[in-house]
Amino acid sequence: SVESKYWKTQKLEELDKLILHCTGFMAELYTKQAEATRGETLNFTMRLIQRSDIPIRINSIHWINDDTTLYLKPGKDSLITIEHKIRIPDSATYTEPYWLKFASRDNAHFEIPSLSVLGYPETPNMLNAAIDISIDGTHFTIKTPLSYKKLDPTHGDMIEPLRIVPDVSLEFTDGLIITRKDGSIHASLKIHPNKDISNTSVVMYCLNMTHEIKGFNLKKGIDTIIETSFSAKEIDLLTKDDFYLLANILVNEKLLDRYQHIIKYDHIPTLQYFSTAFAKVAHRNWESKTKHIGYIPGAGDKVAEILRIAGLQVDELKESDISLEKLKKYDAILTGVRVINTEKRMANWMHILNQYVQNGGTLVMQYNTQQDMSTTELGPYPITLSGSRVTEEDAKVNLINPKHKLLNYPNKITDEDFNGWIQERGLYFASKWDEHYTPLFRMNDTGEQPLDGCTLYTQYGKGHYIYTTLSFFRQLPSGNKGAIRLLMNMLSVGK
Repeated sequence: SVESKYWKTQKLEELDKLILHCTGFMAELYTKQAEATRGETLNFTMRLIQRSDIPIRINSIHWINDDTTLYLKPGKDSLITIEHKIRIPDSATYTEPYWLKFASRDNAHFEIPSLSVLGYPETPNMLNAAIDISIDGTHFTIKTPLSYKKLDPTHGDMIEPLRIVPDVSLEFTDGLIITRKDGSIHASLKIHPNKDISNTSVVMYCLNMTHEIKGFNLKKGIDTIIETSFSAKEIDLLTKDDFYLLANILVNEKLLDRYQHIIKYDHIPTLQYFSTAFAKVAHRNWESKTKHIGYIPGAGDKVAEILRIAGLQVDELKESDISLEKLKKYDAILTGVRVINTEKRMANWMHILNQYVQNGGTLVMQYNTQQDMSTTELGPYPITLSGSRVTEEDAKVNLINPKHKLLNYPNKITDEDFNGWIQERGLYFASKWDEHYTPLFRMNDTGEQPLDGCTLYTQYGKGHYIYTTLSFFRQLPSGNKGAIRLLMNMLSVGK
């Protein structure tokens, strides 16, 4: 016999599941909307299917809030459909991975809300209807989760757990807010209501600096943007350092401050989690001699978006824009990450971009990988890529030539500018390069050989070309001002 109480319970539950599988009986309970709030009542459909001729009896269903007595005896290949309204309990927890319920204190550890869920691959679903059936006089309980179901024209029936969400989701439209030249800031908050809300108020604040907007109504599913400005005087009284702006909204005498994150891909179920709504406010400490740049999108990054917030005019370039006549109006051209891998037309565009540089333009190219390259022509002179990277975000960065213009104009770059970087220094460094290029930085992970191939500069004709594998695409969205200062230097090198 099994003496361990835990393993005895586990094995008995597995035997019950095995018996139920053998009967061919199954149940599903679904609604037509993906999300619900606490206290909301939804229409559900329960389908009971019996595939075999093994005699079973459906005794009752516990619907969370009430019970239904049935005493049904379905025959072989039978389908029973039951419509029922279910009210989501006020105590229902929001749907999210249990290890993401609280913010991580660092990049490697998560806080577990309860030891009872430790080791589970996902958060146990507590919203179930319980079906009581009998097989040869023995009672079995089938827990059937509340689900969302839709018919996809490509994938057929798509079933996911019903997601429980707060009454409201808050999100700053810009996760990074940069002070204006006069020291003030403008903040914009998007409110997504999951129910109708009347006469509510929202607060945007940091410590004792508070702006409250009162007396407005929200309609379920319709986003509302609330804007406010904080004066330079208010900010100066608060702090001289960077800070975080927070927000909350009053709903039914409760303050809500959560932002909903949705992760959705075809090959996995939709995943949601929540975090505190906030925006980082950064005091401007850089100069830029560049005003107007062109941006060629790659695999997707937010560098161009952050440069716009920082005050640059950034135009996203299309094929019709890639001509010497149209490019000459730009102070610099910046390419997105992995543009050589994702934009197959770069094989044709690189010749034009090199001519743009030769005529006096500045081209800054972010990192690419060796796989599926549209061209090996990465710049005006040969560059060979590798898989080398520096993964320690706090690795020492040595300035190979501290007097180089890129490290002094218009911003003086020092060791301090490499503080506070996240996740990594850079990736897919160059391993070989033409002698025309000048490497600017040397760095390495602990115990590894120093690498010089993260940023290469050359003057070509009247213009300037920079190839950089530094992870600007991570640093700029996080509000790292040292990275902003360095990228501004690169874009301004021709000024």
